Amino acid sequence: MRVRSCLKCVAGCILSIAIFSASTLHAQQHLPAPEEQKRIDEAIANHIGDVPDDAGPLAKDLSPRLTPKAIETAIRKVADWELQRSQPYFGNEWTWSVLYTGFMAASSATGDSKYSDAMLEVGKKFNWQLRSHLPNADDQSIGQTYTELYMQKHDPEMIAGTRTELNDLIAHENDPAPRIPWWWCDALFMGPPVWARMNAITQEGKYLGYIDREWWKTSNLLYDPQEHLYFRDATYLNKTEPNGKKMFWSRGNGWVLAGFARLLPYFPKNDPRREKYVQQYREMAAKLITLQGSDGLWRSGLLDADYYVLPENSGSALIAYGLAFGVNEGILDRKTYTPVIERAWAGLLSHVYADGRLGCIQQVGAAPSFYKPTSSFIFGVGGFLLAGSEIDRMAKSPKHT
Repeated sequence: MRVRSCLKCVAGCILSIAIFSASTLHAQQHLPAPEEQKRIDEAIANHIGDVPDDAGPLAKDLSPRLTPKAIETAIRKVADWELQRSQPYFGNEWTWSVLYTGFMAASSATGDSKYSDAMLEVGKKFNWQLRSHLPNADDQSIGQTYTELYMQKHDPEMIAGTRTELNDLIAHENDPAPRIPWWWCDALFMGPPVWARMNAITQEGKYLGYIDREWWKTSNLLYDPQEHLYFRDATYLNKTEPNGKKMFWSRGNGWVLAGFARLLPYFPKNDPRREKYVQQYREMAAKLITLQGSDGLWRSGLLDADYYVLPENSGSALIAYGLAFGVNEGILDRKTYTPVIERAWAGLLSHVYADGRLGCIQQVGAAPSFYKPTSSFIFGVGGFLLAGSEIDRMAKSPKHT
């Protein structure tokens, strides 16, 4: 109990220090380059986020304690703000589908159906169809929410379109193509969880077989066996940070770690192929905790933290989610990883504003970059809700004392 009390004190100190520090970061942080600003402007026009000059005061009503009440208060605060802001504009692009996974998780954690009810309306809006007929993981990603809703409601219409598209992709898997389907690391979050859920629903092993073939093609191309991190895509294999170290993007590696968390629950434990995924997941987790900042968060460029002043909260949230999943499933050591998760959660809370905005989220991109402390985008909020919900599950465990 004394150790637990100390950890709570540390988490509280991190939250207090981080809130104090956040007000000074505007003066220290690089501003986005012109091409990045163009992406930001496009995102704002498409209602997937914004970057106000002044987002108001930071929240003072959140506690970093890992108790269900404290965690669910934070989940509701952020989820309610985002739902009110974004619901009129719900789309079917990947940016939205990540948010939807967060809303589904928030509904499960809090027991509040308003979040999952909103997702039912999304399915109806898009007639339960994927975004395109292409073998593009981003366009498949909304299928995660369709399949989760099917598991609750058992309405065949919810998955009929997704099943047809996946079957068609399998039928044409060997057609000539300029590159592998999951050629960028983000795809390991977007695509495999859809296929894994379809496998669980239908008990047709062909969906798991597709994952196993395509995941390891991506891994062989992008996973660095020395650093135990993923390059974003093949164009980054030889790129370096200003300090000369390899360029590894925190959000990209967050996508992969969270992808494991979205995949492994639907990968049968008696399947001999599963252990290879668990091994890589453990390698990445062990590496990522060595890169955690003193504020509990990760920088946009993982191996050059001094160059990136601000923490990056979409990557940090995805990493926290992935780590909490491992503790909950007994894949990661509870004693080793719980303090890391506590620091990460406290750090994330320090960037929640009084109205529920989550700041310090890098805009749409493919590499480490710069952004403002007020920067908030829907996919980062989705990651936060996933993290909060998994940490809530951790707090409810009898093993968490």
